[in-house]
Amino acid sequence: MHSHLLAALDDGVKSHDEAIEIINRFYQLGYTRLITTPHIMSDTYRNTPAGITEKLHELKQEVATAGIPVQVEAAAEYYLDESVLALIDSDSPLLTFAGSYFLFETNFYSEPFQLKDFIFKSLTKGYKPILAHPERYAYMTMEKAEELYHRGVLFQINSLSLIGFYGKPIQKLAQKLIDQKWLHLLGSDCHNLIQVQLQTEIMQAKYYRKALDLPLLNNQL
Repeated sequence: MHSHLLAALDDGVKSHDEAIEIINRFYQLGYTRLITTPHIMSDTYRNTPAGITEKLHELKQEVATAGIPVQVEAAAEYYLDESVLALIDSDSPLLTFAGSYFLFETNFYSEPFQLKDFIFKSLTKGYKPILAHPERYAYMTMEKAEELYHRGVLFQINSLSLIGFYGKPIQKLAQKLIDQKWLHLLGSDCHNLIQVQLQTEIMQAKYYRKALDLPLLNNQL
C-alpha cells in the first residue's frame, strides 16, 4: 500500500504503460494486491475521489488486458491543509480503503499547528488515520512519535527508508520506530521504475525482515 500508479494524476507514473511495468514487477516479487494512493493537495494536485476512481477503472482494464493477476485498488494520500480540514468538518467522505483507513501526510519541515485537531476530528468521525512516512519529517522525534501513537495515529513506514534511500537520519528513525514496534504498515511509496527496482534490495535488508515479524496490518486488510 501507498504508491502513485495512476497515470498523470500527480508526481507518480506518467503513463499506463509505466504503471503496468511497475505492477508486473511487483507481481514478480510476490505481490497480489496493491493499494495505490495519489496525492490530494489543494494547491498542487487537486484530485477528487471521482477522478481517482475513473483513473483506477482505466488502470484495471490495462492490468486485465496485460494478464497480470494483481488486484489494484485506490485510495488517496491527503495533504494536511485547510481543504482536508474542511472535508472533515463538512462530513464529506474521505477516500478510504478497507473500510475506514485513510492515508495522510504533512509538510516535511514543521509540525502543523492543526495536526492534533485533525487527528481528534478524524477519529471522532470514525476514521482510522495513517500517517505516511513519519520517519521523513524533520520535526519528528521519538517523543513526538510516541505522542501521536498514543493519540491513535497509525504509522506507515516507506520500505525505501530501510535502505537509506532518503538519507541516513531518515533510515535511523525508521529503524527506531521498528525497534519500538511503532509500525502498523509498510508501504513502497513507489513513484517510478527506479523505486520498484530497489524492492529486491529492500527485501534483503535486516530491518525489512524485522518489520515483517511485527503484526502489520498489510496482510489483515
